[in-house]
Amino acid sequence: MTPHWPQRRRIYLMRHGSVDYFLPDGTPVHPDTVPLNAAGQAQADAAGRLFATAGVRFDRVIVSGLPRTVQTAERVLAASDQQLEIEIQPALQEIRPGRLADIPREGLREAFVGAFQGFADESARFLGGESIGEMLDRILPAFERLLADDSWQQLLLVLHGAVNRGLLSYLMAGQRCFLGRIEQAPACINVVDVSAEDAVVRAINLAPTQWLHERERHTTMEKLLAQYLRLQDTLAPR
Repeated sequence: MTPHWPQRRRIYLMRHGSVDYFLPDGTPVHPDTVPLNAAGQAQADAAGRLFATAGVRFDRVIVSGLPRTVQTAERVLAASDQQLEIEIQPALQEIRPGRLADIPREGLREAFVGAFQGFADESARFLGGESIGEMLDRILPAFERLLADDSWQQLLLVLHGAVNRGLLSYLMAGQRCFLGRIEQAPACINVVDVSAEDAVVRAINLAPTQWLHERERHTTMEKLLAQYLRLQDTLAPR
């Protein structure tokens, strides 16, 4: 008897490239407007060149609509010599933070990294803002609609660190959950095959400019916390 093989389609799930969330004077940049910095542009270009070298061609390109995802997708397409309309899915925007100024110093570490520790409680809030559960409530239905759409074979999704964790957790576990320790480097690529029957996670957190993460020992959120504390200490009255 001939075995039945699932008819799988490919998703390349990226995080946006590097950005600067704080101005030199310590002022936070609104996350809805922050653009790619020079490093982020180079990372997106490197990802695009990788896709070109591998001969990867996309049927659709979908972003969250925040500038850093749009700019990353634009540079990936340009570097891979592909001309496709970039589609926007606002439901896939990043988990929404609260106001940093409202968080006491002793609560900053938990606010920055607490939601990204192990099997996260859905009630955990990111920087005092949206909870993990609230984020999953909006991203999972949008993702399931994409999976149900059979109009594509190779899809590029350019999204965000927490959103990607939520989607990868869902794909790996086969159910709603949030595995906080899945790190997502700037402009990283995750490779997933999906069918009506199953999903195969082939690769996670491939960083085109740093394949072995040889210069990294801290997470993105740990580095952001350190940067914020350093700026606050520098600007504090003496």
